[in-house]
Amino acid sequence: MSYREEFIVHPGARLHLSHIDPAYKGRHESHEKAGPLIAESLANMARLQYLLYANASRSLLIVLQGLDAAGKDGVVRHLFSGMNPQGTRVFSFKEPSAEDRAHDFLWRVHQRAPGRGEVVIYNRSHYEDVLVVRVHESVPREVWSQRYASINDFETMLTANGTQVLKFYLHISTEEQLERFKRRLDDPARQWKISESDYSERLFWPQYIEAYEEAIERTSTKLAPWFVIPANHKWFRDLAISQIVADTMNDMKLSLPPARVDLAEIRRKYHVAQRNP
Repeated sequence: MSYREEFIVHPGARLHLSHIDPAYKGRHESHEKAGPLIAESLANMARLQYLLYANASRSLLIVLQGLDAAGKDGVVRHLFSGMNPQGTRVFSFKEPSAEDRAHDFLWRVHQRAPGRGEVVIYNRSHYEDVLVVRVHESVPREVWSQRYASINDFETMLTANGTQVLKFYLHISTEEQLERFKRRLDDPARQWKISESDYSERLFWPQYIEAYEEAIERTSTKLAPWFVIPANHKWFRDLAISQIVADTMNDMKLSLPPARVDLAEIRRKYHVAQRNP
């Protein structure tokens, strides 16, 4: 079974995150053992992204969500290591600005959707508007509860325009999150990433899990599926996501476009001899 089949949340399925082991690593014993598979996935991604960029008829949007320290930044670094920076972009969605709040909640997100030939990664996304606002009750239930339908419509529209949408929830345990916070505190190179809210938000862990479960259930569709990725082991997280991305891009049936000029005329005009293949 592929990781795409193993970790997908099928439309209409109930999700219980407590039933999914965040420390799961499949048949792989270690990062070293899985290393060749990770390298293979990155090579496949590089090849397929070249075709996507050259053809410029489709695009790919990757949405990353997870609790603090789940590894979103690490996934971005990993995915970009398998792609040409030309044709890739990443956006991190923080607290909305005054201009953002003057528009509908999808306004700032839609502006950053990928153009044809591009891969775009959202590090946090429009889903914050059915997660954080729900947990902290900053928006009434009657408002955020209507947003699931708007999100589904938005992602359906992107798909109709040629964008493949993949959404990943990085699933870590509360113990692993605390250990990662401690490593940040002890590492001078990463202390800048720590904030008091990292710890205070842990008080809302059950509410966040409930919010994620409903959001994923309500918005995992055939066109824009969610995948719940066990993420306690960073290397396994990277392996699973890169394989899913590569498998999905392969199914997009990408190919090189035909030449845009008369090659015979170019050779004749500039006296270029044709090389035998």
